[in-house]
Amino acid sequence: MTKIVFACVGNAGRSQMATAYAERERDRRGLEVELVTGGTEPKASISEDALEVLEEDGLDVGGRTPRRIESEDVADAETVVTMGCSASEFVPEDWDGEVRIWSLESHGGGIEATREQRDEIERRVTALFDDLE
Repeated sequence: MTKIVFACVGNAGRSQMATAYAERERDRRGLEVELVTGGTEPKASISEDALEVLEEDGLDVGGRTPRRIESEDVADAETVVTMGCSASEFVPEDWDGEVRIWSLESHGGGIEATREQRDEIERRVTALFDDLE
């Protein structure tokens, strides 16, 4: 089974959105893909803006809690996608998977900026799954 890790700093917005879209893509395509998400400095809760824009697209992550990304999460993963954090903070030195760096910085730009970021994340997740197939 393929394993993909989505990581950012707070695990409260970008990586949560990416994981939600990856879950949807995995299910739509009928693929066996394990998904893990975490942050290098996890927040206490998921951003209200992220929750709202995902709900607008029929995705509910309200029951989730940000968590710390650990080396163990990555050890057997094929791909790590980072968004604003450095993979060197949690990727084991001897790991031989692929790191994809999505330059999606954390922002406080309000709901419209979060919608734009959501749409960009959805495009990138779809492309990632196209590559998997």
